[in-house]
Amino acid sequence: MMTKLWNLLMKGLAAVLPIGLTIYLVIWLGTNTEAVLRDLITFVFPRVHYWPGLGLIVGLLLLLGAGLVVNAYVVRWFLAQWDQFLERIPLVKTVYGALRDLVKFLPSEGRRRDLKRVVAASFGEAHLIGFVTRESAPELDSVGGSEIVGVYFPMSYQIGGYTLYLPRERLTPLDIGVEEAMRLVLTGGMSAGGESAARPLASA
Repeated sequence: MMTKLWNLLMKGLAAVLPIGLTIYLVIWLGTNTEAVLRDLITFVFPRVHYWPGLGLIVGLLLLLGAGLVVNAYVVRWFLAQWDQFLERIPLVKTVYGALRDLVKFLPSEGRRRDLKRVVAASFGEAHLIGFVTRESAPELDSVGGSEIVGVYFPMSYQIGGYTLYLPRERLTPLDIGVEEAMRLVLTGGMSAGGESAARPLASA
């Protein structure tokens, strides 16, 4: 009896916890953003002009403004210097590098910058799940004597990742969506449906 109750409790927890944590994180992000920008707004303008939600609107406007100026030469130079500075700080460079790699997959400038398709690459007896970022790299074709493909291999729990340029024949396309595969990799294979997710395609 206790075992059945425990199993039901665990099933309920597994069903409710992801939803609860997601809602909590969204609320936490919104309230903290509002709190920080509220202090900034009331520092510049009289508090009487502030109303709840204004901080989020200002935050969205700041993001739009950043998107407008990020292509300016001075801004790009400053960001490059900032990257070099953070790369010299232990631990910080690991966290910053992981987040930077993650946001690179967001759509930008009208182009889809996300990962194109899921493949498996074999290294000895090991098989790694990767994501094609470049379908061809002609500047590297002369290195291996065959068509080269750029593949990104993320590490579990998003602690980093690396890109390899491999011959196309070394890759096996997998019958799995990019989002599902990314979830499978980032959770160390513990995501739901992970046991049957990665299946080779019938033909490459």
